[in-house]
Amino acid sequence: MIHRIRSAARAAGGLATIAMVVGFAEVAAQDHRAAADFLTIEEWTVPYPESRPRDPFVGPDGRVWFVGQAAHYAAVLDPVSGEFRRYDMDDGTGPHNLIVDDDGLVYYAGNRANHIGIIDPATGEIDKIMMPDERARDPHTLIWDENGDIWFSVQQGNLVGFLDKEAREVRLVEAPEVETRRGMGSSRPYGVKLDSENRPWIAHFNTNLIGMVDPTSFELLGYDLPEGARPRRLVIDSQDRIWYVDYSRGKIGLVEEGGGFQREYDLPAGEESRPYGVAIDKYDVVWLVETGIQPNRFVGFDTATEEFVGMLDVPSGGGTIRHMYYDPATDAIWFGADVNTVGRAVVSPRSR
Repeated sequence: MIHRIRSAARAAGGLATIAMVVGFAEVAAQDHRAAADFLTIEEWTVPYPESRPRDPFVGPDGRVWFVGQAAHYAAVLDPVSGEFRRYDMDDGTGPHNLIVDDDGLVYYAGNRANHIGIIDPATGEIDKIMMPDERARDPHTLIWDENGDIWFSVQQGNLVGFLDKEAREVRLVEAPEVETRRGMGSSRPYGVKLDSENRPWIAHFNTNLIGMVDPTSFELLGYDLPEGARPRRLVIDSQDRIWYVDYSRGKIGLVEEGGGFQREYDLPAGEESRPYGVAIDKYDVVWLVETGIQPNRFVGFDTATEEFVGMLDVPSGGGTIRHMYYDPATDAIWFGADVNTVGRAVVSPRSR
């Protein structure tokens, strides 16, 4: 069952001030909680052509793992040497994202093959945990919880999943159906993030809904967004406020537990922006990518001041940047791009 909460809050209209200096993201002069003066972006060409590298994750040894969705592999990049190593999966796997545990085991979403796979990098062997319900055919985005278990979305299957890593048991929570041109269909649970209380929050891409699953009762609570909103991914700041990117309407918006939708801001490219990949750094600055324009563009948004803090184009153009990972140890935001690159955007703060 899903309990939906409608918010009476009004949207905050208009675009906040943007300060920029020839390609680098400059921070406005106000006292800022060590937010970025600029980003620097470096990209590596992936040696597996037209494979759609995506959804990188930094492992415990500092190497960067990612999947090749179109070519059915996982690979790892050593950013020091620039060397790649590839681990092939079964044809038709269509891996969507991956995460790495403290022991270096790689868990990936078998998006076209109804399983979560586990790669042992030492041997290359793959173990599969199959989904217990045929509707869960497309595991989508995996995240760790604080206990080392996994929450994940199932976009077309219209489910949110939980994997008990030790027991290898999967539990599924039904998401609400929505009316489509073909009748009732999936609300498309998509991006997933965890708050400080170990609760997963989910962007439902086929409707104007942000959901949260209670990890004790496994009930789904929903917060309605403005009509027409299509949240694709989200992040959560240090105050447990939920910031989502609206792919359809070109906005960044805020949801708070208990109060629901609060306000939203137009992105620099407006409805053409198609915000997709998003990450939040340790200074509570949201970095999103406008993928509806070429080249794709990083945009920074300071959640403390609720102002945009700059923009930077992706050197390769990006094609489409779909998902990003922030590594606090190096202040680096990792991304994969449809132009067959893996990239690192490094946040250079004004002060520590």
